[in-house]
Amino acid sequence: MRAIVFDQFAGPVSVRDVPAPTAPPGAVVVEVRATGLCLSDWHAWAGHDTDIPALPHVPGHELAGVVTSVGDGVRRWKAGDRVTAPFVCGCGTCEWCTSGQAQVCPDQTQPGFTHWGSYAEQVVLHAADANLVAIPDGVGFATAASLGCRFATAYRAVVGRAQVQRGERVVVIGAGGVGLSAVMVAAARGAQVVAVDRHDGALQTARRAGAAHTVLAGPTTDVPAAVHELTGGAHVTVDAVGSEQTCADAVLSLRRRGRHVQVGLIPPVEGHPRVPMSRVIAWELDVLGSHGMAAADYPEMLALVAAGALRPQDLVERVVGLEEGAALLPGLRDAPRAGMTVIDPRR
Repeated sequence: MRAIVFDQFAGPVSVRDVPAPTAPPGAVVVEVRATGLCLSDWHAWAGHDTDIPALPHVPGHELAGVVTSVGDGVRRWKAGDRVTAPFVCGCGTCEWCTSGQAQVCPDQTQPGFTHWGSYAEQVVLHAADANLVAIPDGVGFATAASLGCRFATAYRAVVGRAQVQRGERVVVIGAGGVGLSAVMVAAARGAQVVAVDRHDGALQTARRAGAAHTVLAGPTTDVPAAVHELTGGAHVTVDAVGSEQTCADAVLSLRRRGRHVQVGLIPPVEGHPRVPMSRVIAWELDVLGSHGMAAADYPEMLALVAAGALRPQDLVERVVGLEEGAALLPGLRDAPRAGMTVIDPRR
């Protein structure tokens, strides 16, 4: 099969032929019809993720496609099923998985990290009976792929972790795929949303996704001051970028007793990032992590998508082939983004 491959961290990325996978016990092979180009895959390429077992490596973790073969012991799925899956796949048997919290499974697998991912014509998904999710009729592959990491992560961050309520003021820092998804979900719950980004195009997209206000984060912008002027202090902040600066800006944008959700991965380039913990303590702020969403929680989100209450398809900016995806991956961190890019390996 054809796949996007890199042989060294932060090195060249190419498209080439690699061996097609087979389904081990409990797993399935999925023919990939759509897979999201996500900043988390840039982190994998850059060497920030310690889960990658060996090189060469095939990234990609947001996916949707069709089951082509099933391994021994798989009971719920068969060839021809249209499926997607969370980017965190639980083992299916531990106490966290059996209680519906597979996103923190200690024996989790992640396509594109713990094993070869979905920037390829086929991908293996383990513990299939616990992790696969059927794609409803009327939901396209590109839409379903966009749910796998960014939209599902944003949904859990806003709904499951922050428990955003109608009328609350929510600040989302970063208007890439996760941030725009968080804007859309928070606005759908009746929150007043402020989107923050350093690119005007991304902020225009955020307004279309439901942001009531935007803040352009220039080199001299005091983001917390701008947020407090607009909102009096946010009830909830979401850092969808992942840097020491954006995390601090988010925490300092909160009102007293506010809730911060950290979604963006913060690379430990110079040790652990500095977070303004004195403000966390003095103002009794809640700092919450959010790490994807378990397959058990997908039906509620998918029902809203199928009903049109949430429209992740509106956030898909373009669809590209493997070659263009390989060219885009190394520059993804710094590229202007106004929506999601999805790879179709058949192009």
